[in-house]
Amino acid sequence: MKIVLAVIRREYLQRVRNRWFILSTAGIPLLMIAGMAIPIIMEARSDARERVIVIVDQTGALYDDVVEGLGESFEVERVPYTQDVIQELDERIAEGQIGGFLLLDDETMSAGNAVFRGNEKPGTVRRMRIQRAVVQSVLRSRLGETRSDEQGLDALLSGGDIQYVNLVEYGLADGEREAGMVAGFVGAFMLYMVILLYGVQVMRAVLEEKTTRIVEIIISTVKPWQLMLGKILGVGAVGLTQLAIWMLCLVLLATVGLPYLVVARPELLEVKELLDLLPIGGGIVLFLAFFVTGYFLYSSLYAAVAAMCSSDEEAQQSQLPVTMLLIVPMMFLAPTMEDPNGPLATWLSFVPFFSPVLMFPRYIGGAPLWQVGLSLVLVALTVVAVAWVAGRIYRVGILMQGKRPTLPELMRWVRESS
Repeated sequence: MKIVLAVIRREYLQRVRNRWFILSTAGIPLLMIAGMAIPIIMEARSDARERVIVIVDQTGALYDDVVEGLGESFEVERVPYTQDVIQELDERIAEGQIGGFLLLDDETMSAGNAVFRGNEKPGTVRRMRIQRAVVQSVLRSRLGETRSDEQGLDALLSGGDIQYVNLVEYGLADGEREAGMVAGFVGAFMLYMVILLYGVQVMRAVLEEKTTRIVEIIISTVKPWQLMLGKILGVGAVGLTQLAIWMLCLVLLATVGLPYLVVARPELLEVKELLDLLPIGGGIVLFLAFFVTGYFLYSSLYAAVAAMCSSDEEAQQSQLPVTMLLIVPMMFLAPTMEDPNGPLATWLSFVPFFSPVLMFPRYIGGAPLWQVGLSLVLVALTVVAVAWVAGRIYRVGILMQGKRPTLPELMRWVRESS
């Protein structure tokens, strides 16, 4: 056991001290923070000016409804229509007093088309809010509805809704389902990426020692299975370290940073509400469980691939079947998220090689816990079987040079290795 720990320590320290590990570990959270903070900072600089909007209602019938539709996103000023009003307001825009003004005229009443004049186009969210407020106010006016039926009319204008009543004990409500689809896709994609990334790292570590003949010296003091186990555990510990740092940053952003963002940008309130609906605690635990089991499964296969190859070119060709085992579940990710409890998603998620990618979004989508537990058990049993086969291939192939073995030769290695 001391030998295995020594190999783990060497593999772990060699990678965490690497500058690329430090840059990638710190860089991704910093990029996430920058991607969220920079737009807010840039918007805040011009926010005071852009929030002030003037409405010129030539129709005399739309102003109140448009103001109500704009909500608190704008500070609205009403200016009566005159022949010189456009020139006067253009001058105020040039002087930086207002961000722009909205002109409602006869064409607005007939076709819903309005004119917004300003030095710069409003942001996407604000532009859509202005358009929605104008269109709904025109429709309300054209339909001749009274204010007493305003709530029902707004619901009708927004497209209506169909409430899905789930008759079984599992499943998600509508809001949870929307958040679950996003979280499930992100989680499955991250599992795919990290398992592939660190599995390939194991392959390259084994191949490097084999091609440089260093392994011939190491094997004199370390048994092959100890070397293979140490490499897998060492690289896996690096992956867990990086994931732990990333997850901590995500949790801090969601619990600490997001409330501040909501204050600066109220339109993000829906994102916060959706995040509150997710099973974050159980999701993180399950994410780590599938990373560990998936990593052991695929890193064993990648280690066996490296052991039976003598060059990087051979390894690139030989790893394709293993990589395809990860790509196939990604091809079925969309239908799995669309119907997480359907027969296709259910049966595919029980395939041990697909479970790490497909079962996580199914759990977020409301899959029964017994199915999640069963998939973990199946993956764990498959890890034992694959590790046993890969260990026998590794034991023979790590010292082999020359032509890549054929499939019958690999089977003979598995049978005769001792």
